Amino acid sequence: MKLAVQEHLVPGRDLAEKLDNAAAYGFEGIELLGAGLIERADEVARAFQNHPLAVSTICAGFRGCPLSADKAERDRAMDDVKRLLEVGGGLGAVGLIFVPVFGGPKLPDLSPLKSPVDLELDLLVDLLGPVADVAASTGCLLLLEPLNRYETHLLRRLSDAVGVVNRVARSGKNRRAGLAVMADFFHMSIEEDDMAAALGAAAKHVRHVHLADSQRLQPGTGHTDFRAGFRALKQGGFDDFMALECGIRGRKAAALPACVSFLKNQLR
Repeated sequence: MKLAVQEHLVPGRDLAEKLDNAAAYGFEGIELLGAGLIERADEVARAFQNHPLAVSTICAGFRGCPLSADKAERDRAMDDVKRLLEVGGGLGAVGLIFVPVFGGPKLPDLSPLKSPVDLELDLLVDLLGPVADVAASTGCLLLLEPLNRYETHLLRRLSDAVGVVNRVARSGKNRRAGLAVMADFFHMSIEEDDMAAALGAAAKHVRHVHLADSQRLQPGTGHTDFRAGFRALKQGGFDDFMALECGIRGRKAAALPACVSFLKNQLR
């Protein structure tokens, strides 16, 4: 299990200096922000060339909403996703983090034929089939991220995301190879009855983790039980990156290495 950090959390005048600082703090990877990444892909590749840090993941960055009622918006979002997967594959990223919808439903209520959620799930499975094929071919996974109830109505628990992965896998040969689940400790602290049990049940599908404490600041500043969650992930065979996605309390040059020390202690 390797520690990463989102690029914007690390101090530095440019990406090269951020990489050097992150390595000095004890991180092994950087999670890139997807917004604007397609345009700066060559620059990013040069920064990571011969550097000990790896690209862990890409955080979103596609335009629009994949589950919009507007087909043009859906197409734009999914085209961006495919292009970001190709960039991620070239950079060696584990995957691209994907949230299908924020807020409430964007599709109409066609009850008793279909509820908005039923429509969304059916549409999502249809949309993700071709994307899973692209992900499998690039080696960059599409990582479905459940959020908490205040940010989305759809995928809120790890089991929700696993259900979508399984449905897509049944829709085509080898599509399971392109999809996985991302687990976020902050969102889980709100939605899961037992975080460790949820991680254990979903572990074979989890390929990336976001780390934040109970108040969405850096781990070690709140009351989240990271040790139990890490134990469940280890027992499930998880050995990928876990990236900080949180606010930082204190001066970053001191707070980030202290957070790494805390997390490594929890991992032990």
